[in-house]
Amino acid sequence: MNPLEKIHMQLMWNRLISVVEEQAQTLIRTSFSTTVREAGDLSAGIFDPEGRMLAQAVTGTPGHVNSMAESVSHFLEKHPLESMKEGDCFLTNDPWLATGHLHDFTTVTPAFHQGRAVGLFSSTSHVVDVGGRGFGPDARQVFEEGLNIPILPLIKKGAVNHDLLEIVRANVREPVQVQGDLFSLAACNDEGCRRLTEMMEEFGLNDLKTLADHILEVSKNATLKNLSELPRGKWHNTLDVDGYDQPVHLEALLTIGDFGVDIDFKGTSKASGFGINVPPAYTRAYSAFAVKCIVAPEIPNNAGSLEPIRTTIPKGSILNAPRPFPVAVRHVIGHMLPDLIFGCLHQASEEMKENQQGIGERFSRGMPAEGAGTIWNPQLRGGQSYAGESDDKGEILDFNIVTFNSGGTGARPNKDGLSATAFPSGVRTMPVEATENAAPVLFRRKEYRPDSGGAGRWRGGLGQVMEIEGKDQQPFNVLAMFDRVHHPPRGRAGGEEGTTGRVSLVSGKKLRVKGEQTIPRGDRLKLELPGGGGFGNPYKREPERVQEDFKASWQLPLQFLDLGMDTGRRLKRVGIRRWLDSNKNSFFAAGVDCEIVSRTRQLNVCDITEGDALVAFLAHHDAGEFCRVLNIGLCIDAGPDQLTPRCARCRNEVVTADRSIDVGRGDAESRHLGWIEPDTVGEESAPQQACLADAVDRVQHWQNRA
Repeated sequence: MNPLEKIHMQLMWNRLISVVEEQAQTLIRTSFSTTVREAGDLSAGIFDPEGRMLAQAVTGTPGHVNSMAESVSHFLEKHPLESMKEGDCFLTNDPWLATGHLHDFTTVTPAFHQGRAVGLFSSTSHVVDVGGRGFGPDARQVFEEGLNIPILPLIKKGAVNHDLLEIVRANVREPVQVQGDLFSLAACNDEGCRRLTEMMEEFGLNDLKTLADHILEVSKNATLKNLSELPRGKWHNTLDVDGYDQPVHLEALLTIGDFGVDIDFKGTSKASGFGINVPPAYTRAYSAFAVKCIVAPEIPNNAGSLEPIRTTIPKGSILNAPRPFPVAVRHVIGHMLPDLIFGCLHQASEEMKENQQGIGERFSRGMPAEGAGTIWNPQLRGGQSYAGESDDKGEILDFNIVTFNSGGTGARPNKDGLSATAFPSGVRTMPVEATENAAPVLFRRKEYRPDSGGAGRWRGGLGQVMEIEGKDQQPFNVLAMFDRVHHPPRGRAGGEEGTTGRVSLVSGKKLRVKGEQTIPRGDRLKLELPGGGGFGNPYKREPERVQEDFKASWQLPLQFLDLGMDTGRRLKRVGIRRWLDSNKNSFFAAGVDCEIVSRTRQLNVCDITEGDALVAFLAHHDAGEFCRVLNIGLCIDAGPDQLTPRCARCRNEVVTADRSIDVGRGDAESRHLGWIEPDTVGEESAPQQACLADAVDRVQHWQNRA
């Protein structure tokens, strides 16, 4: 191929991307569901006559796009391209033929040019309801989860299949929305066909074969070239997540060879009896996405670049659940796969030599820490039938809606994690105004969750806190499908873990992580989303970044700016913010000017358990004088019967006049650490004296600057 032909191919490729992006925008602008028009929970793409994906729209989720890449072949098996007519549109929501659960409808439309079928357009979107038990994990078989439509014509030669639509309308809670979304899928495919015809006429193309072969060959070779710069070998990683009634164990063995990447999930938990199982296409979708994020992020996502990434998924495992296992919330497990695979790739990155170039240089830095993973997207619904006879205080409105929200992502090797951002799904957080406009619910609180990101040289992204109530304080039901409540996102390369999530009522009652539950009249649903893990040694975080965190109240660190205090260990179980919010006199806080804003003579440590560590900045405040440092820090080693205070820097035991710390015995709630007055500090060791002197010097330095 000469240079001019290459330029010509590039122009056609750019135009093809515009075609599929306009296809996706048509879907967004005509969709009835907030999940599509607000969150972008969709996919759109073009396929050649053999069913190979050539290009995808920028807007879309990996689970939809990469699953859809497989699903078109199932359509062609039942309806070969030569049997399709202009004006046809076929659809299905079969989890094992489409994108993994019944709430996703996939459509396929043949594209004609000069009277011949030259390709196919496909699209997928998440609809608000498909009947059954609703969008939740409680079902025991897929038959309970809703209406299952096999591959059938939605439109045949331009004529709508009204019989099919009548069946759909009769079986869903939101018939107008669902029917509208099916029409929007057909409309976006039609727009893709129209724009493709214009492109082919402009470039004088009779078919797509030459262009398709070029796109797929170049994409495949570029992926293999990037892989050739990485080390050869096998790496193993495990990941445990909450599951439904018991934890789920995930395992992966990743092999990088001359002809691609192989991922074997042997050792993963068996399929669950509840709807958290994953069909194999969805597992392959997020496995390929994880590898491509690291190895080939700039290479177009199509059949060519996906081909070198292969998976082996044990049948009967939770990642390859056969029919009729329930799969409604398959995303809860599927979204964890990138973190699992990143763990393998991080081990591989540690074997890279320094001074690499290109993809190898970026790869050698390491992989991102673990994040919240799965989105927190509760299905909210209400009505008198849910409240029952126990609530007779007025009419309860019927509604059914999904809201998409996200925790923090893991810190990256050279950047902090992203706060309240959906990774790996990539969906947008839905504006509260859009949800409140579509359903009788009110969001009373939606804000960043302070101190939820794991400490590290690079901090994990923050989760968020939300409080939702029914309009006019009406009761409603929530179909919970959350995770990372019992298993926190782990840090990487010495970084700390992120904070786990929590599901409760504002009144205080804890709720189950998964399953349908009722929010009583007058109460609120409170969601505290997890933060991402940190990356790197927390003690190496730049003071300027610590100061920024402190000012923004994103993180209340134990490194106080230029004082040089040891940083990074967030308070486990007992956070500074909780002290300040619940008991203003239980400890002190330091502002950016290092003024003491709260005083005390004791520190409540009732929540400290064996194995926890606590770093505290101890200072004595004289009236009208600047604080005098007693110790640079105190690390408390909690044992079953005692607390041993140690200097946070030199790690030597701190001794007082009576060589002990006043720790209450008996009721754990009464335990406290006695205040160490200046005149009671005993004879310190040389390392301790050095620490004290060093700390005082830094305080004086800061005071002079202030």
